[in-house]
Amino acid sequence: MTEPARILVVGGGYVGMYTALRLQRQLRAELRAGTVEIVVVTPDPYMTYQPFLPEAAAGSISPRHVVVPLRRVLDRCRILIGEVGSIDHAKRTATLSTLATEEEGTGAIELAYDELVLAPGSVSRTLPVPGLADHGIGFKTVEEAIGLRNHVIEQMDIASSTRDPALRDAALTFVFVGGGYAGVEALGELEDMARYTSRYYHNVKPEDLKWVLVEASDRILPEVGEAMGKYAIRELRGRNIDVRLETRLESCEDRVAVLSDGTRLPTRTVVWTAGVKPAPVLAASDLPLNGRGRLRCTAHLAVEGVEHAWAAGDAAAVPDVTSGEPGKECAPNAQHAVRQAKALAENVAASLSGRPLREYAHSYAGSVASLGLHKGVAHVYGRKLKGYPAWFMHRAYHLSRVPTFNRKARVLAEWTLSGLFKREIVSLGSLEHPRAEFELAAAPPPDHGDKPSS
Repeated sequence: MTEPARILVVGGGYVGMYTALRLQRQLRAELRAGTVEIVVVTPDPYMTYQPFLPEAAAGSISPRHVVVPLRRVLDRCRILIGEVGSIDHAKRTATLSTLATEEEGTGAIELAYDELVLAPGSVSRTLPVPGLADHGIGFKTVEEAIGLRNHVIEQMDIASSTRDPALRDAALTFVFVGGGYAGVEALGELEDMARYTSRYYHNVKPEDLKWVLVEASDRILPEVGEAMGKYAIRELRGRNIDVRLETRLESCEDRVAVLSDGTRLPTRTVVWTAGVKPAPVLAASDLPLNGRGRLRCTAHLAVEGVEHAWAAGDAAAVPDVTSGEPGKECAPNAQHAVRQAKALAENVAASLSGRPLREYAHSYAGSVASLGLHKGVAHVYGRKLKGYPAWFMHRAYHLSRVPTFNRKARVLAEWTLSGLFKREIVSLGSLEHPRAEFELAAAPPPDHGDKPSS
């Protein structure tokens, strides 16, 4: 019996999920006949819709509605929960570790493939800042978003109950590093949430909370344009948020954030959102990379110079054929990712059947960003919006892009309910250590030595 042609999709994020979803639709007959197999290797059994992470952190959306279960959506694909460590494309093999290989102790396994789709996304780009690894908090996963929400409310609890003014000030100081989408939207939503939450504390007022945004360049939100970026700064500063431009985080050792302008901020919260870098698996392959570590691709979303390898999203350097500027590449953002996934799947299917490929072409439409509840900025098709209209456009756009009708309906229902009822202000920090209480109960009683005889 002839082995089926195996399409290996590395990554279950936006590009990976949508590419596999479209492939299983276009190759329905081949999958049914057993001539094609689609294997998706991903670290998590779900896809995270990252633009909704700030709202999940603020409690506007339930965490389970920010993620899409891959096994339900990709019901004709084989899902492997694990990570690809290296790729030898010359031999058409990928080395991967799964949950089973860890339990068995057998080490990584090799998986052969015929077509390779690389969509591993990106990871946080950190710098060698002293203390960052010990005290920094990321903001790329739903676990980090909910953990940050719990952490912020926990700091308010500490400030409310302590008699130490230094501890109180450190607990109520929140430092965000990075003025891109992730940093600004997370800061805006959490500041909104914390300000609302403070009304339920008898000794914590909104003005007691200190929020600091640190950005190394001279502007924030460059995607929405200079004018809207300046408006965003005015909006944030109007809410008593300290925006530091052309400033870097030098150290955060001993719970003190030291900035490049000499400022020392005692704080228990440092959120790092200062950019991303390509996933490490790209460097562990024999595929061509550009100077930034991304895969060099053609306009057909094929990896340049090799056959049977494809890429899109954050991992791919795709030429922007709509730009008159030579050498310009598509920005690694969600707007391009969702469209690239569609074109990528069509080209992989066309390649299998010998049909001609089509170039990926999409003119940049613009950007939208939320600054908290009912506040936002937008620069779309040359039009600039701010305040409520921009915030509404932000929600409408991302609601239209979140995968599956099921998720759209649930998110819309939650937004409707949150408009009718008060915010939830509960911290579920125990979720991060669910066995802590049981371990304490199951531990042997302390030995206090021999009791004196009566």
